[in-house]
Amino acid sequence: MTKTTEYLVGIQRIIKLHESMLKEICEKYHMSLIEAKIVSFLHNNPGKDTAADIVELRMLQKGNVSQAVEILSQKSLLLRRHDEEDRRRIHLILTEEAEPIVTEMERIWEKFEKEIFSGLSKEEVDAYDRVNEKIKENTQRALKGRERF
Repeated sequence: MTKTTEYLVGIQRIIKLHESMLKEICEKYHMSLIEAKIVSFLHNNPGKDTAADIVELRMLQKGNVSQAVEILSQKSLLLRRHDEEDRRRIHLILTEEAEPIVTEMERIWEKFEKEIFSGLSKEEVDAYDRVNEKIKENTQRALKGRERF
């Protein structure tokens, strides 16, 4: 395999493992995968709490996010609150009813990290974090340069 293929396969496998672990929560709480991703995102990213933030940062389809937000709201797991300065902007807030789901997600994230970093020292994990941050920044910069295409 080429290095490019190896990078992409590695990324896809990490995503597949993460999604398979999230699916355990989906089954237990009768949620779709996108609903679980939204709950997870809102819990893990304070201050990034709009549908636009979710679409941009999780790279999910706008229509899918809108539909899932509506369902989460109907399930009383999510509240929508208008921004005080810009009424067009709507903040998404997890409710107390979402707490058992979030607690379960935290357990799953711990297990996920333990599995993907198994056999690595703290120093190796720290080095990975630093390299990953640089790769993320390089990728964001490269994507901005390609936005016109």
